Amino acid sequence: MVLTDQVSYDGGIENVQRLPATDDEFGGVVVNMIEHMDPDVFRTLLKISMSQWKLQGKKGVWIKLPIDLSNLVDAAVKEGFRYHHAEPTYLMLLNWIPETINPIPGNASHIARVGAIVLNHKREMLVVQEKMGVLRGLWKISTGILHEGEDISAGIVREVKEETGIETEFVEVLAFSQEHKVFFGKSEILFLCMMRPLSFDIQIQETEIEAAKWMPLEEYAAQVSGQEQGLRKYITELCIANIGRNCSGFTPLPVTLDSDGNKSYIYLNKGDLSECFSI
Repeated sequence: MVLTDQVSYDGGIENVQRLPATDDEFGGVVVNMIEHMDPDVFRTLLKISMSQWKLQGKKGVWIKLPIDLSNLVDAAVKEGFRYHHAEPTYLMLLNWIPETINPIPGNASHIARVGAIVLNHKREMLVVQEKMGVLRGLWKISTGILHEGEDISAGIVREVKEETGIETEFVEVLAFSQEHKVFFGKSEILFLCMMRPLSFDIQIQETEIEAAKWMPLEEYAAQVSGQEQGLRKYITELCIANIGRNCSGFTPLPVTLDSDGNKSYIYLNKGDLSECFSI
């Protein structure tokens, strides 16, 4: 769809076509392309639209191109647009109009991974061997990437269930680590979560997991791995401390609901919070 505006000038009024766009909350506009368009026509309309948006004092101009309109990318790039981020169904491009430093954050710089510390009453930890990757053949805790819109406490329950068949209950986040240049240059935050097992019979996910078992803590700690040596030390210490309850982690407290009714959480030490309110 193309919009037509009436523009006034000294000689009268002229009808000018432009691309459809909606204002965003930061003084910019978003062009959400839906219908197919000839690339030359698109570039011409984009030139005209950019001129109008500059006169209106707009700042960031976003163009959202569905994957079936990827033939318009070249025209947008020639008009000064650059990639901002891509998703499975669309590509988002950005052009910052003002002659100032662009304050818009870049694409997401981190991915979030969760790791499960699952202990049974025998001081045994649930561990897995992966079929692929640099840690292949090493006994390690169950880990995985959080899905879009998935909370830490829900994602870790899902990961343990998928990899081992074990039902668990989230207890708390014990610690987190940060590592850089992990996945296509992205940094990674790993949240180590204490889990309570609700079942004990293992059924592995055969596509990704070679084996899984309950391993005594001492045996887990005795493994030597260049990739995981530092992290393994702290995981073992956290397990031992947690058995004696000498450490306390962070538990989720719901704080907001989004437009779809999904909760957002703050993770905190409820004991510390109680002490704050008692002062």
